[in-house]
Amino acid sequence: MPLETALRIHTERTPNPASVKWVVGTTILDDPRPVSFGAGTAPEVSPLAARILAINGVTDVLLGPNVITVSKAEEFPWRELGQTVTQAIREWAAAGEPALGPAHQYPAPAPEGEIEARIRAILEAEIAPYVEQDGGEISLVRFRDGVVEVALKGACVGCPSSTITLKMGVEARLREEIPEVHSVVAL
Repeated sequence: MPLETALRIHTERTPNPASVKWVVGTTILDDPRPVSFGAGTAPEVSPLAARILAINGVTDVLLGPNVITVSKAEEFPWRELGQTVTQAIREWAAAGEPALGPAHQYPAPAPEGEIEARIRAILEAEIAPYVEQDGGEISLVRFRDGVVEVALKGACVGCPSSTITLKMGVEARLREEIPEVHSVVAL
């Protein structure tokens, strides 16, 4: 049976109405770290993301181990975009292309001190898995003067719930464990 017909795909809503998560019945990334792509992504960087971003109305793609979160411009309805995205995923799988191309490189980790290491450990172990379930990604950018700066990607970008999640969830958890943390902001 060809992979194209055997591939199981279903969609799940995210808290962000501009983002939908496609759960794919095959491994997309071997690395557990999600990877985000925007307009202009070349096939040499990500054949899969480039294919999806070529669809009119798609603004961002976040790839995870077995999920693809797609964000769209407000004026494009999901009913029409959804079928086109699903077809692009099936075509990618049928072509046997990798999700990440030879030109893709994960960013080098920034040097960090003890507090940054503790923040990163909490973000990665406790917070990121929940954010990823909703089709998003959160990562530490830096810590300075008591302020934790994070990057939000995927369904988190523009999500009406992201501010509440940052303040009531992320900030509260970090302040509970690390007294040096005074606030959390998204860049």
